[in-house]
Amino acid sequence: MTITTCIFDAYGTLFDVAAAAREAATEPGREDFSAHWPQVAENWRLKQLQYSWLRAVTGAHTDFWEVTQDGLDWALEANGLSGDAALRERLLQLYWELSAYPEVPAMLAALKSAGLNTAILSNGSPPMLNGAVQSAGVGDLLDDVLSVESVGIFKPARAVYDLVGDRFGCAPPEVLFVSSNGWDAAAASGYGFTTAWVNRAGAPMDRLPWTPQHVLQDLTTIPDLAGA
Repeated sequence: MTITTCIFDAYGTLFDVAAAAREAATEPGREDFSAHWPQVAENWRLKQLQYSWLRAVTGAHTDFWEVTQDGLDWALEANGLSGDAALRERLLQLYWELSAYPEVPAMLAALKSAGLNTAILSNGSPPMLNGAVQSAGVGDLLDDVLSVESVGIFKPARAVYDLVGDRFGCAPPEVLFVSSNGWDAAAASGYGFTTAWVNRAGAPMDRLPWTPQHVLQDLTTIPDLAGA
C-alpha cells in the first residue's frame, strides 16, 4: 500500500535529547558538570522512559513534564549532583529548547514537497512539544503534533497509535512510523504501521514479538522509504 502519512516520534528522533546536558556542560561555571554530563544525559533519558512505562502499566498517568523532572532528579542524585538547584533549573529550561538533528529540516521539507502528511506522535505534553517544535523551527513542515495527553496513557499503548488514523483517516499500512526507540518502532510494527527504527547508536534489536521493517543510521533516507 502506498505511504500517505509520515509520523515521527519526537524526543531522540527529531530532537536531540542529549542537547540539554551537552549545552549546559559548556557554560561558564559548570566545569564540574562537564565530566558528568554524558552519564547524566543517559540516566535522565533511561529513567524518563522507564517511568513512562511504569505509569502506563499501573494506570498512574501524569504528564510527560513531571516524568521528565522525576527522571532528571534521579539522574542528578545518581551522579552526586542533587544539591545543585541552579543546574537542575538550567537543564529543565534547556529541555524546552532542544535542537533538531541536522538532517531534519531538509527531510521534512522533502516529504511535504511530495504531498505527504507529516506529524509528530509523542509522549510529550503539548506545551513541551510546542516549545521543541518552535525552537527547532520545523512547525511549518508539520501538519500536526499529536500528544498522548489526549488519551491519557503513554506509548506503546495501542490507543496512542490510534491517534494517527483518527487524525488523518488513513489505514495503518499507509503510515510510515519513525522512531529512535527500538521498542516504539517494534510496537508500531505490531500495530500495523510500516516502521523505521533510527538506530543512531548501533544498539542491538530489542527482543520483542515484532521488529521494525527498516533500520537506519539517521533520517536522511526517510523520503526514499516513503516514496517521496
